Amino acid sequence: MADAPALDFAAYVTKKKEERAGGLAAGENDYSFVLDRQSRAAVESARPIQLAVASTVRLWKQVWRGQLLGSAVKVSDRQFPRIQGLTKECSQELGIRVPQVYIVNHPQMNAGTYGTDEESFILIHSALVDHYSDEELRTVIGHECGHIHNAHVVYLTTLHYLKTIAAAFVPWIVYPAMIPLNELSRRAEITCDRAGMLCSKNEQVAARALTKLVLGSRKLYDEFNLDAFLEQYEEGKDSLGRYMEAVATHPYLPKRVLAMRVFAQSELYKKAAKITPATGLTMSEVDDRVKALMKGEA
Repeated sequence: MADAPALDFAAYVTKKKEERAGGLAAGENDYSFVLDRQSRAAVESARPIQLAVASTVRLWKQVWRGQLLGSAVKVSDRQFPRIQGLTKECSQELGIRVPQVYIVNHPQMNAGTYGTDEESFILIHSALVDHYSDEELRTVIGHECGHIHNAHVVYLTTLHYLKTIAAAFVPWIVYPAMIPLNELSRRAEITCDRAGMLCSKNEQVAARALTKLVLGSRKLYDEFNLDAFLEQYEEGKDSLGRYMEAVATHPYLPKRVLAMRVFAQSELYKKAAKITPATGLTMSEVDDRVKALMKGEA
């Protein structure tokens, strides 16, 4: 793997502004969540984020990337071709270059995307591979490819730095930078859940891929009742605990499932999934309903 380029945030912001001025609308795809796009525009001008990136990016090669190359296993046509095939399918569906995928030995089911827009990679925990079917893995990989497709990667990587490395060295700039990045991360998840659905073309599979994260037990998967789980969320959504979501990197999982249900009613999704009749909500209508779901999260 070639050396990763330094994350020059100022150059990145300049490039994105030039692209928008030229009408390229970088990262603004037809399925993306409108609040995600608004958050990305806001963080480009946030001085605390620029300071945080400048203070932490120099640790990329020396610390985290070196650990990755020493402890993870690269996916390719020769090694784990099944996962490589799923990655190629998702990349083709979204129209992006095939990203490099790594598998890391980890007991927690999770996946993430890191790097830059020019060189992004997906990291998948081994527990996820053990627990998920191919269709569920396709949803997860599609979700991660969505982060690449929607220009989230440099921001999520910055947030990763702040959470795992930079806090030990520059705490005075961490928290001002994390507030807008956490908000962007939550909204980006809504966009990328949609990307995962576009790759799996199956609403039930996409919901199951999400709910397995909260359950974590093979013995209980067959007994899990999604409607009962969503009712549980309704019971607690007016409690004080809901305010903790404002400092989280992800929306509460039931909210994400409900947002996916709204997207499944869209004309865009129905056409992609070849559902007939392919009539449904416009993306503006979808976003209005999802904004109502997200109300109070930030």
